[in-house]
Amino acid sequence: MTSTLFKSLKLNDTLTLNNRILMAPLTRCMADDDLVPTDTMASYYARRADSGLIISEATIIRPDGQGYPNTPGLFNQAQVDGWKKVTTAVHNAGGKIFAQLWHVGRVAHPYFFGEGDVLAPSAIGVEGTVPRMRDLQYQTPKEASQAQIKQLVHDYANAAKNAIEAGFDGVEIHGANGYLIDQFLHYASNQRQDEYGETPDNMARFALEVVDAVVDAVGGERVGLRLSPGAYFNMAPDNRDKAVFDYLLSQLNNKTLAFVHVGIFDDSMEFDYLGGKASDYIRSLYNGTLVGVGGFTPSTAEAALKDERFDLVAIGRPFIANPDYVSKVKSQQPLTAYSDDMLAELI
Repeated sequence: MTSTLFKSLKLNDTLTLNNRILMAPLTRCMADDDLVPTDTMASYYARRADSGLIISEATIIRPDGQGYPNTPGLFNQAQVDGWKKVTTAVHNAGGKIFAQLWHVGRVAHPYFFGEGDVLAPSAIGVEGTVPRMRDLQYQTPKEASQAQIKQLVHDYANAAKNAIEAGFDGVEIHGANGYLIDQFLHYASNQRQDEYGETPDNMARFALEVVDAVVDAVGGERVGLRLSPGAYFNMAPDNRDKAVFDYLLSQLNNKTLAFVHVGIFDDSMEFDYLGGKASDYIRSLYNGTLVGVGGFTPSTAEAALKDERFDLVAIGRPFIANPDYVSKVKSQQPLTAYSDDMLAELI
């Protein structure tokens, strides 16, 4: 099959992708009890190395960033060594892989990290329970102090350095989907009255500080950023949010990044205060490489690339059901349908 999907793309001076299909980050809860990646994970990712770029499952930057069971970390040497097995397997299979750096903020739970506070921009909790552990209710977080915020920025940068040591080709900062960075960017979760709240430039400050620190640590050509300007997951919408993202995206245009990745589960979703789709909103303001995601089929992904809505398209659940997704699409073979039962399997 000859199509835009299978054209190479020079992401930067050191990294050229073989095709425009990315494997989206997919939380699988596959690490061992010490949050160390396993041999099974190395096999799992290597089987999907035909994608132009793999974005790893979300990987926590420090212990108090955990909100799901058995999610891998990048904050100690055992975890770095575990990830080395994964990156080596992917590279040996001809693939490329970025680590997604994660702190879940107010949806963390002390069950995972022992004594200590759940940190967030403001002391505003969310309703509900921890996924896969429904007996654990979310707690009201503590508003992070400015000293704690500076430490968080440092820890993102340190995790990025660990990712490069582990053999990753780069990192994606998870700034989307209602997690810590995204919590600073929305009025529903950020009611601070200091330099990290109240105004668009203040509310974007933490995200930009993390970006700058990670870029300084590993180089902008190795750094992507995922964003959710449309509030929808663990987040209530607010019309004022648009001004925050208007400012953030204007500032990102002045930085060297590998890409911005739309943080959405369904690209058909529309948001009144963004004037439509979150992806189209980002495309209208951000001048760099854009990754689309959210329920694309091979044909709709091809159309989106041809229409220049995106430069790359990330595929999620179909990659769980089809480790050979790229070769199947290229040879026009039928795809195995995804089912929720597959979440419990490492295939």
